[in-house]
Amino acid sequence: MRTNLHDKILLVNLRIKNLFVNLRTIKYNMSNKKLTAEQEQLARFAKAIGHPIRIAILEMLANQSCCYHGDMSEILPIAKSTLSQHLNELKDAGLIQGTITLPTVKYCINAENWKKAKNLFATLFIEINNEESCNNK
Repeated sequence: MRTNLHDKILLVNLRIKNLFVNLRTIKYNMSNKKLTAEQEQLARFAKAIGHPIRIAILEMLANQSCCYHGDMSEILPIAKSTLSQHLNELKDAGLIQGTITLPTVKYCINAENWKKAKNLFATLFIEINNEESCNNK
């Protein structure tokens, strides 16, 4: 009986060693793969729109016939300093363009990057929406 237990322990240790070798191989293979420029850009856009206030800002600017001039903190339920941070995040991502001269701002959608973001998100959602989905099984 003792030999049987010893054999089982050796087998478990061998499986654990194999698992770590496999994990190291996976990590090595993943570290050698590079993200595409499109993946990096899409992630940047996603991060920038990842807050409800930023969504509200983008919706407000998208509905403007020209650049927005004024104090957005009078429209949005946030402090001016917080608004400034959100505007900077959207500007850094390239989704909006303009200037901040508090208390007023002059901002509008960056049409070129807005189109790029729409295309990148559309491509992502088309790629995910396939017939072989796990949910269909």
